[in-house]
Amino acid sequence: MTIERGYRTELSVGEVTVDRRDVEMLEAIDAHGSMHAAADVLGRSYARLQRRIVELEDELGPLTERNRGGADGGGTTITETARDLRRRFERHQTALEGVASVTETVLSGTVVEREGELATVETEIGRVVAVAPANSNTVQVSVRSDAVVLSDPGERSRPGQTSFRNRFEGTVERVEQGTAVAQVRVDVDGAQARTGIDGAGLEGARADEATLEALVTRTSVDSLCLEPGRPIVASFKATAARAIPLGGVDDSPVDSN
Repeated sequence: MTIERGYRTELSVGEVTVDRRDVEMLEAIDAHGSMHAAADVLGRSYARLQRRIVELEDELGPLTERNRGGADGGGTTITETARDLRRRFERHQTALEGVASVTETVLSGTVVEREGELATVETEIGRVVAVAPANSNTVQVSVRSDAVVLSDPGERSRPGQTSFRNRFEGTVERVEQGTAVAQVRVDVDGAQARTGIDGAGLEGARADEATLEALVTRTSVDSLCLEPGRPIVASFKATAARAIPLGGVDDSPVDSN
């Protein structure tokens, strides 16, 4: 199962919350040089727009400057404080969009071994080593797509050269390309999944459940020739896989080293 995040960009300043409508208001004032024109373009009443400016200025200081008379008949411009607010908002939105584009693969399973904070979990794609709470045997493991690394099956790493505890061979099922990155779904063969411990996937797991999501750059798509049907290896660190308990705490014994 894949879960996608959704976020609403907001900035909290004292008692005021700045959202996209506020930034659009400042942009319209800046573009049209008038609060009346901005209100018309945005389809808002002048009184409401002016009231919102006052609310924001009570917390942030002057956001607009009135220019009276002159050859152009005056108007309203925004201050450097308003421009800085717009830049901060855009940076925050860009950061959140990056997080929102990261999906998660969620795997259900049973803890079969423990090694300190790490647990080996039998899942539908095979055995996964993950960070797991103590005394929890039935868990749900989540792996962020930006933590999954794809590589050619022919590239064999020497022992001790990699910190990836989870390594799965599979086939590219789907590639969704964006401007700079691509979402890749890998169909994992549970019978060949390797985590350093021999073992097959959960008996009876559905084929469409045995998948992993990876977020890679367009450069990686080209260099690895990623396309449906392409054999691939998906790897991720044990610390990138996080388990949460399902159905409460289970005190039944689990093998530990």
